[in-house]
Amino acid sequence: MHRFVVIFSLFSLLMKEKLYLNEVVLGTAFGVIIGPYAGNIFDPRSWSSSTGSQNITLEVTRIVLATGLFAIGIELPKNYMWKHAKSLSAMVIPTMAAGWLIVGGIMKCLFPSLTFVSCLAISACLTPTDPIICAAIVGGKFAVKNVPINLRRILSAESAANDGLAYPFLSISIYLTVESSKRVAFGKWFLVGWLYQVILGVVLGWLWVRLLFSHLFQLSKRKGFIDRESYVAQYIAMSFFTIGVAHTIGSDDLLAAFAAGSAMSWDGHFNEQTEGEVFASVIDLVLNCACFIYIGAWLPFKDFNIPSLGIEPWRLIVLFISITFLRRIPPMMLLYKWIPEIDSWQEALFSGHFGYQMGVGAVFISTLALTELPTPHNPPQNQEELLALYIQPVVAFVVLGSIIIHGLSIPFFSFGRRVHSRTLSLSATLTGTSTLPDWIFWSRPTSLAAGVATAAFSEQDDVERNLGIEMDTSAVSSARPSPRPGVSTLPVQRQQSDYKIVCRFDFLYHSGY
Repeated sequence: MHRFVVIFSLFSLLMKEKLYLNEVVLGTAFGVIIGPYAGNIFDPRSWSSSTGSQNITLEVTRIVLATGLFAIGIELPKNYMWKHAKSLSAMVIPTMAAGWLIVGGIMKCLFPSLTFVSCLAISACLTPTDPIICAAIVGGKFAVKNVPINLRRILSAESAANDGLAYPFLSISIYLTVESSKRVAFGKWFLVGWLYQVILGVVLGWLWVRLLFSHLFQLSKRKGFIDRESYVAQYIAMSFFTIGVAHTIGSDDLLAAFAAGSAMSWDGHFNEQTEGEVFASVIDLVLNCACFIYIGAWLPFKDFNIPSLGIEPWRLIVLFISITFLRRIPPMMLLYKWIPEIDSWQEALFSGHFGYQMGVGAVFISTLALTELPTPHNPPQNQEELLALYIQPVVAFVVLGSIIIHGLSIPFFSFGRRVHSRTLSLSATLTGTSTLPDWIFWSRPTSLAAGVATAAFSEQDDVERNLGIEMDTSAVSSARPSPRPGVSTLPVQRQQSDYKIVCRFDFLYHSGY
């Protein structure tokens, strides 16, 4: 892993900003290369027995997910979850439920040996969108330039929320499969799946961080007991602490981690203290690289073709294509008018495409499902054992396809760069010895004609501006020095004793808070 991080770091700017290839795609590819089906250098499945290997995979993905979810919660603006509760409810619950049923129906058609309930269990593993891949997509240079900030934030929040909410979809499917009656299954689903796991997880992650640790941090800051570096360390410490407590009592640790991160940033104090720090991003990058290298080596390529069970490559390909077009895009196209952050069908299409990515979350949920199922025989003796044999090959193939599609589609996905664009023209004539207005020199110029100025792009909270200066004379140009040190000079063309300047403003404004 350290070799990959060293090599990737040497070319990270080229990969991310020029080729739009992030650590998700490259890490997975590196894991496949050194994995058991290529270089045979790194084989996670050989470290222990089948059960032990599942536990290792479960804990690796749990740690990476919890850290990512906690970071997303912290990095959202203060009170974000309260202000955007309506939009998140419309995006998370209906789209997850619709996708769960759609994928279950497709699987039943492609794999007739499975019951519909077993198909829903596998579909539940594919229900959560992946926060790690989502962060790599909506946080890159392409997204910053072309995707409205309010849309990026709502996609990040949704990807974090629905990872924890995958538990109820999985638990009802597992209970209906292994329990003796539907009454028992639904009873356990309500008491355990919803009240104990989901509700208690949210309450635990929210209350103990909001009511205890947030106040302790502020008190320690007022007393001068805590430094800036210690705030940044809480990205790791608090996420591990939260999932440790939640997992110990058997609650939803992923939802607890996201709730804890949201509670930490509720009043904006924590964000102010960590503003500009990059340590958390470095740790996040290292964990993501390690996790996707692990996933690349973990992928069970030999299980993608088991004709005796009905698992064949063509069925898996048809399943993946169907998921790509039917699982999320249709619900988003129907619901986007009720989501204020999505202003057009183009943004809904973008959200539907880039919002359905599956990765670490799917691997985690599928591995968790295996811990609830019996160890299968060969051939399987009942539906529970058949489900245990099906679940990881199907999920692994879809995860691999999702990583490839989303990792390589950014350069080819032309998302309206001019969405929400407005143009305002202003002309002014300055005579003789008149000086240029100060606001021109405060701006960061972007060239609209070759050789006029250098490109720049800045993001300020919810407004992203792009300011350009155009000259409309053909006389010999002379550069006017900037009245403020460190600010680029703007070329001004002299025409006898007058200056004539034509200013054009292009700015992307967004309705985020």
